[in-house]
Amino acid sequence: MKILITGANGQLGQCLQDVLRPTSHSIVALGSAELDITSEAAVQERLAAEQPDVVINAAAYSAVDRAEEEETLAFAVNADATDHLASAASNVDALFIHVSTDYVFDGTATEPYSEEATTHPLSVYGKSKLAGEQAASRADKHYIVRTAWVFSEYGNNFLKTMLYLGAERDRLSIVNDQIGTPTCAKELAAALVLLAEQRDAPSGIYHFSGGETCSWFDFADAIFAAAKEQGTLATVPALTPIPSSEYPTLAPRPAYSVLSSNKLAQYIGVHGRGDWRKALTPVVQTLTDSK
Repeated sequence: MKILITGANGQLGQCLQDVLRPTSHSIVALGSAELDITSEAAVQERLAAEQPDVVINAAAYSAVDRAEEEETLAFAVNADATDHLASAASNVDALFIHVSTDYVFDGTATEPYSEEATTHPLSVYGKSKLAGEQAASRADKHYIVRTAWVFSEYGNNFLKTMLYLGAERDRLSIVNDQIGTPTCAKELAAALVLLAEQRDAPSGIYHFSGGETCSWFDFADAIFAAAKEQGTLATVPALTPIPSSEYPTLAPRPAYSVLSSNKLAQYIGVHGRGDWRKALTPVVQTLTDSK
């Protein structure tokens, strides 16, 4: 298959390329310099020229707090651009895979969100991503995959922030009342590729997340345990759990972001469920080796 990836320089885009390189699939990896996805004409022209079998949209405006002040840009990238890509994918008869987020929910649930759960985004970012889902659903053949708390050795993410701060500080205060499931970007990428290869699932929304539920405090604790074990940090900071009220942000965060991956697992088996604890160690090791 010929697979076209947008957002190629982001953490998911880079992980998709890592997963695809050993396969026989042809890869067209496009960052913003190669394709302005906010330009409908540019998107239609490029996809018509490439004639991909699959389009995976890994591009996103993901600056959650900044989106509160840059609403127009957030919607241009997360919603309008998705509409351009969905339309262009349909025009070349390509499968369209779009990645979305737990932020489409308000976080008031007490059990894992299913794909059919009512959406109610709290932030501009969440609203723009929900609009993107609605745009993606207009593609003739589409998979919309929601995920949460993504980490990898690439880009900017919580894991890398913790390792940076842990090397600079003796103590850190970490939010302990936001609950979710960290997701390894490489595991997500592998699931997306398998979904594209099998194509057995009907068009619609699916969830993929990292398995075990935890708080940001729990995640940080596991990160530093792995870093200490592998010698990434000579010493690790003392961690103090705090409520979200002591760490105010411009955009509200869902207090509960746990996604159920059962639906996806029905179609791609165990590959439909992540395991962030198992995936954490090799990511930390890769970051250690790259120093």
